[in-house]
Amino acid sequence: MSQPAFEPPPRATAPRGGAKRALGRPGNMHPLLRLDLQRWRARLTLGLLFAGFAALSARAVYLQVWQSEFLTDQGEKRAQRIAPIPAYRGMITDRRGEPLAVSTPVETLWINPKQANPSASQIQALAHILDKNPDQIARLFADKRKGFVYLERLLEPTKAEQAKALKIVGLYSKPAYRRYYPAGEVTSHVLGITDIEDNGQEGLELAYQSWLTGEAGAQRVVKDRPGNVVEVLERLKSPKPGRDLALALNQHIQYLAYRELNDAVALNNARAGSVVVLDARTGEILAMANTPGFNPNSRATFAAERLRNRAVTDTFEPGSTMKPLFVAAALDAGVVRPDSVIDTGPGWFIIGDKKITDTHPKGVMTLGQAIQVSSNVAVAKIALETRSEDYWRLLSRAGLGAPPKSGMLGEVSGRLRPYGTWRPIEKATMAFGHGLSLSLLQLAHAYTAFANNGVMPQITVLRREGAATGTRVMSAAASAQILHMLELVTQDGGTAPMARVAGYRVAGKTGTAHKFINGSYDGKAYISSFVGLAPASDPRLVVAVMIDEPNGREYYGGLIAAPVFSKVMAGALRFMALPPDAPFDRTSAPPGEAPMVPVVPEADVPLVSLPPVGTGVPPARAT
Repeated sequence: MSQPAFEPPPRATAPRGGAKRALGRPGNMHPLLRLDLQRWRARLTLGLLFAGFAALSARAVYLQVWQSEFLTDQGEKRAQRIAPIPAYRGMITDRRGEPLAVSTPVETLWINPKQANPSASQIQALAHILDKNPDQIARLFADKRKGFVYLERLLEPTKAEQAKALKIVGLYSKPAYRRYYPAGEVTSHVLGITDIEDNGQEGLELAYQSWLTGEAGAQRVVKDRPGNVVEVLERLKSPKPGRDLALALNQHIQYLAYRELNDAVALNNARAGSVVVLDARTGEILAMANTPGFNPNSRATFAAERLRNRAVTDTFEPGSTMKPLFVAAALDAGVVRPDSVIDTGPGWFIIGDKKITDTHPKGVMTLGQAIQVSSNVAVAKIALETRSEDYWRLLSRAGLGAPPKSGMLGEVSGRLRPYGTWRPIEKATMAFGHGLSLSLLQLAHAYTAFANNGVMPQITVLRREGAATGTRVMSAAASAQILHMLELVTQDGGTAPMARVAGYRVAGKTGTAHKFINGSYDGKAYISSFVGLAPASDPRLVVAVMIDEPNGREYYGGLIAAPVFSKVMAGALRFMALPPDAPFDRTSAPPGEAPMVPVVPEADVPLVSLPPVGTGVPPARAT
């Protein structure tokens, strides 16, 4: 029998009872499973592990128990923020409560370029919403050196929501307010403007900043990692809105004054113009308009030349509008009486080496006629008989040489030199408004004395709640006598029939003066003005008009400024529902384009040679 090709080796057998000992010997274990540690090393390893766990447990207990408040506060600081709540700026209204300046809610968008990485489509959509160039916006996002960049300020809330809906990482917003002026240019010079932070910068917005501005509030919010508010936890402090400001302005009279002034400046190709309307009894400013103006809702129209409130900040030599004030001083001083007669001779008068001239010689005339035809010679002769102190005292009481304190910013004092320095020629020319200067607001304010029996009420741009206090400027008798003479100015034969208002008696005075520029009088530049009162039987309104450098065929105050007065006064009387005090016929209505009677040009500017600077004598030009 043959042997098998392969035969397994015989099975090894271990002695009985020795199997465990054989397997337990290290020499019989697989090398990868062999762990040869000394006993002390094993114990050390286990001890270190237990010590580490014990330290971690102790640290956890320490943080959870003893540092719990601190850690909670630190965690909240990284998720919670104290966010400001913007305060609403007070509203400015006219005397009847109609809004002139209001604050509307807007939002400001800003970005953190370090966080942001918008796609091309997001930039395109954002540029479309903001109406900007996509390349410009892309450059803002690309500048990774900055962590804060304004994208758009004072944005409409609807557009802000559209921008945030794009879900651009690193795009943030915050609430704010923007000032809005419903009347636009019409009230711009009075109200002024606010800056981008809603703080006053010009006009009443700046003058009453502390009154109008509010006090911001605060609230605790939770923000996510991109900075978006996800929850409002609590309101820490409620915002305190600013207080409303009620002005004396009548919005309808203001619009009327602005419209007529704009038309007159354009018609006469003038450089600028101003109108002031006062309540003669209360001293309230019912309207104050200037042109050229600016739109406070559009910063593109801002310019230094347009921002100036000329009726308050600019001075001019008033010309013959000063004659009634001078004559009132002479009446109170007893130099003349209402029935006094002045001989103006051939129509000229020599003082030293200077010649005072009337345009049309009138010979002998009464005091009222001297005012009616605006005779320079007549008032110059009276001036030489009147003490300088008496005239200066009346002008000073009438507010010349001091700010009117109406509540407006930028009020000027004008120029009224001490009477001790007046030379005879200066004393004479100051009687017809040369050698001194004032603002249109000061001029209108001074004329309120003729409406209140010689008392000039304190002027104000705010709505007056109580009775007005005043300063006596002249006697009641002189005031009544001058008022009657001023009424002659608007009648046939006076210098201002164009100032009449149908159905009302009107009293007023024209002024035409050369401009004093760079130390001398400009023979071709004029200031045309008119200031008057109505109804003359019981004056309630004072309207003053000034047209700067009319460049048309005419430049007399009776032809340039008086028609503006007539239209503004007529509308204001209707708005205030004041009853007529004259018949509605041709005697009270202003003449048409062709005057019904020849208008006597006023003789504001005498024929004299140019004097040294500061004498107050205008150049040789007849009016």
